[in-house]
Amino acid sequence: IHRREFLPGSQLPPERVLTQQFGVGRTSVREAIQSLVTLGLVEKRNNRTYVVEHLPSIMLDGGDRRKQRVRELFEVRQAVEIPIARLAACRATDEQRREIARIAGEFQDNMSLEEFRRLDRVFHWAVARGCGNATLAELYGKVLESLFDSAEFAELLSARSNRRVVREVIQSSSRAHRAIAESIQRSDWQAVMEAAEGHLADVESQMISRM
Repeated sequence: IHRREFLPGSQLPPERVLTQQFGVGRTSVREAIQSLVTLGLVEKRNNRTYVVEHLPSIMLDGGDRRKQRVRELFEVRQAVEIPIARLAACRATDEQRREIARIAGEFQDNMSLEEFRRLDRVFHWAVARGCGNATLAELYGKVLESLFDSAEFAELLSARSNRRVVREVIQSSSRAHRAIAESIQRSDWQAVMEAAEGHLADVESQMISRM
């Protein structure tokens, strides 16, 4: 579609042809087509798939509006979350450190996306409360709202075609959260900054390059 090999209004080849052309199973082809429907590039008519007459103003080489939004959100997270994690390692009370560790211990590799997102928000808010700066924590609260209320972010995570990648993100994020909590427990601000930075870079990379 991007190279104009399939013009607006033209019909896509049957699933059988696409599976042979791309060397994948029919399930993969169906999920890919559904993703194109979500992007507004194709539409279903009488059980057939057509390129839409008027293509949306997005680029398929990384200009997807959803991924642009993800980049923006992660730029903000990197600017705010890493300093917050450092301050939490230095300033959190013993009770706050125990709470952060307890929440981190609840992450499981096989947890559902819904439960992961709920616990993810609880964890990062607990770290923010431990930074010892009420103004910074309030600012970060707005960042969390933007992140978890983002339709673009939710669309990428909930797409059927992204299930395997999302599962890997949940597993790697669970480990990262435990590493962040352990560093805060030890008051190791250098280790917590490395863990937080690595966590954000990993999730952003997975969402941009693989979803």
